[in-house]
Formats: sequence, structure tokens, C-alpha cells
Amino acid sequence: MARNQFGGFGGPNMQQLMRQAQKMQQQMEKAQEELDAMEYEASAGGGMVTCKVSGKREVLSLTIKPEAVDPDDVEMLQDMVMAAVNEALRAGEENREKTMSSMAPKGMGGMF
Repeated sequence: MARNQFGGFGGPNMQQLMRQAQKMQQQMEKAQEELDAMEYEASAGGGMVTCKVSGKREVLSLTIKPEAVDPDDVEMLQDMVMAAVNEALRAGEENREKTMSSMAPKGMGGMF
């Protein structure tokens, strides 16, 4: 590796880059903590089934209105539960992607 005019390998520019990288890492860690603490809610079947998930992608609650339970049509209830859970997870993931991509250096937004 070539030495620069300041007598070091990288000198002030390398140190500045390292500080910027450390700062960005700290910002990303903080954003990750904030995203993990968020909650997302979605419903299906006109509000018959509601699901709440955390930013950590864990189901926090699942509410099914009694009138959604039809013993003769269990498949419809299953579909509503899956739709509500998947939509809540999708909302969380979209928010995570948007937040983390906005923090990435220009041209690297798709890494997260």
C-alpha cells in the first residue's frame, strides 16, 4: 500500500471515512431499535379479523369477531386470518425497508 504525503496509510481521509462509517452504523442501530419497537395492525374481512405484529415480526394479538366464526365455512376464517397477518407483516417490512434504505449511501438503497 502506498504511503500518502502525510506519512500514513490513508491519513486524514481514511480517518474521516472511518468516523462517518461509525456514525452511520450507530444511526442504523438506533433505527433498528426503533423499528423493532413499532407495531403494525391490519384487518381482513371488513374488520372481522384483526392482527397486530411487532417490528420484530412477532404476532402480538389476533382478534376474531364472533360473527366471523362459521363452522360451515372454516376456510373463509382461515383465509381472513392469513390475510390480516400477512398484511400486518408486509406493512412492517415495507416500513423497515423504507427507513433503512433512506439511511444508506446514495446508490446503495437496495441493500436492505
